[in-house]
Amino acid sequence: MKFINDAFMIDNEHGRVLYQNVARHLPIIDYHCHLDAKEIYENKAFENITQLWLAGDHYKWRAMRANGIGEEYITGNASAEEKFRVWAETVESSFGNPLYHWTHLELQYYFGIEENLSSRNWREIMRTCNEVLQQDDFKPRALITRSNVETLCTTDSPLDSLAYHRLLQQDAGFTTKVLPTFRPDDIFEARPQYFTAFIAKLSELCKTRITSFDLLSQAMAGRIDWFHEHGCRISDHGPLEIQYQYASQATIDSLFTKKIAGETLTHEENAQFTGAVFLMLAGHYKARGWAMQLHFGAIRNNNSTLVKRVGINTGFDSIGDQSQLAQGLNGLLDAMTQAGALPKTIVYNLNASYNDVVASAIANFQSGEEGVKSPIQFGSGWWFNDTRRGMENQLNCLADQGLLTNFIGMLTDSRSFISYTRHDYFRRILCNLIGGWVTRGEVPEDKAILTRMVRNICHDNAEKYFEF
Repeated sequence: MKFINDAFMIDNEHGRVLYQNVARHLPIIDYHCHLDAKEIYENKAFENITQLWLAGDHYKWRAMRANGIGEEYITGNASAEEKFRVWAETVESSFGNPLYHWTHLELQYYFGIEENLSSRNWREIMRTCNEVLQQDDFKPRALITRSNVETLCTTDSPLDSLAYHRLLQQDAGFTTKVLPTFRPDDIFEARPQYFTAFIAKLSELCKTRITSFDLLSQAMAGRIDWFHEHGCRISDHGPLEIQYQYASQATIDSLFTKKIAGETLTHEENAQFTGAVFLMLAGHYKARGWAMQLHFGAIRNNNSTLVKRVGINTGFDSIGDQSQLAQGLNGLLDAMTQAGALPKTIVYNLNASYNDVVASAIANFQSGEEGVKSPIQFGSGWWFNDTRRGMENQLNCLADQGLLTNFIGMLTDSRSFISYTRHDYFRRILCNLIGGWVTRGEVPEDKAILTRMVRNICHDNAEKYFEF
């Protein structure tokens, strides 16, 4: 029996039926990824499997370092063949790691290769992959189309011109919607030099000298409108911590003056300013019917020696921790609610030990005002949690604390054009979980309800939630 088969990751018959008959062939709405709109538009062929598979993939780079592979073969100047060889050696050592599963899902789905990659067959598999990569079916747009992607949302700076999104939207030959996501991380930057540099660029773009918090709000509203015109309906934020401290308008104005002057705020002042910025942005999002994503809990670029050598976003990030998370998250959502500024919101927690804290806080702020079910969402297991254990933890916690059937489902959070098999991975895990409930008699075998539940989570809820 081939390794990736109809029963892969599914240990019960009810789950297999749900996967095969409902989940498997549903279209994908990938509402959070890190693909580059320029690469999609230019649609250039990949030189080889190493470029497609290993370039920029810090998941794989971390595994290779753990396997004793030198940096020359990871981010260095080793040949494509040498890099693929050491990756194949690492795959042999990755039993129990989701990379083993993802590797073989991708090989089978995109390349039709059913052999398991190893140090014994890497040359043959590399040769086969490189040959087919010259075909049009393996260019970026074709890979997206073959993956059955209806909509994908890139991750973009507020300063972006969105020129390539516009070009893609004008191209009638490519039917997948490629939409921008508003990611204003620089406005939260605690380091004065980075904050002032962002304000200077924003001022130049808006042709207005930003000298007050009110002018900052107006400038951000202008950029949000620009994104909205290009189809954006979602923002994203990546704070290390979720914190909130009330500040009067006079205090906010004073803190902005200090920041724009290049002064470093205290921890308390930073919490006050960050809370004010979140409230301001949330109000703009709500006014336009957007959803707001909060990806929190990543502590980044921890190996300073190697970061200096090979750069950021190269595999030196990890899970953070936070004291008084419940107070901070509830305080922030409550302040937005009091101000009439709480938009549809998706909260992604990186530290799984906080899952119940996050899920129970979210339940405090559900309402029917946004016209969707569960407008405040407990986001899918991401980054260090897009594993079987991480996904099951998130799904079970959401089922415990909320309504799983209203969940908007999976995303790739990836820079790879062939990572869409992670949606298949999630769907298998989801169907196995729900099928297990039926098998154990924990829920009835009601075909209509079960079918609707799986369809909702895998596709329909996201379609209704975002209204792209």
